[in-house]
Amino acid sequence: MYIRHIVVGEIQTNCYIAGGDNSSSCIVVDPGDEADRIMETAKRDGRDIVAVFLTHGHFDHIGAVKGIRDNCGAKVYACLHEKELLASPSLNLSSGFLRSMSEKADIYLKDGDVINEAGLTIRVIETPGHTSGGICYYSEADKILFSGDTLFEASIGRTDFPTGSAGVLISSIRDKLFVLPDDVSVYSGHGPYTSIGFEKKNNMYVRV
Repeated sequence: MYIRHIVVGEIQTNCYIAGGDNSSSCIVVDPGDEADRIMETAKRDGRDIVAVFLTHGHFDHIGAVKGIRDNCGAKVYACLHEKELLASPSLNLSSGFLRSMSEKADIYLKDGDVINEAGLTIRVIETPGHTSGGICYYSEADKILFSGDTLFEASIGRTDFPTGSAGVLISSIRDKLFVLPDDVSVYSGHGPYTSIGFEKKNNMYVRV
């Protein structure tokens, strides 16, 4: 898998540009800000952005959606249960940062859906808890998981925001993510990369 990591915006959100090795197109996971920079990076790598994958709807993960959609015609994917949060500046926290943004997806997803875009086959894993419509994107062939703000290196996402739940998040990680192979690489919404195996042994919040 081709993958490019960019840290964007004031909250230092991890944005990922990814695609199949033999594809000239790409997806963007969680374009939180700096649309021009994201698009320039993809163009410089010879990739056309065809889709945006949102792990959840917080403002620091959706801030560049409009710019990418308007300029590239990219389809936007998000969880079916995230519609309300995406649309509400108070729920997606943008109003608290004086940005007041509202978004919607073109395609709404549910657990187990399979997406074929940019030479990749991606399975949707619903992982509510950070928000009610949080999802992860898993490439079994590449053993890569885009976890958004569900799972971090030795940590988990906050659950004190609207629609969050600590118990639900811990269950999501244990039941949905820790059943994946230990050597799956985890690309989180903030901070460094990690792996399923490392988190099963070292994450004090969900250690099994």
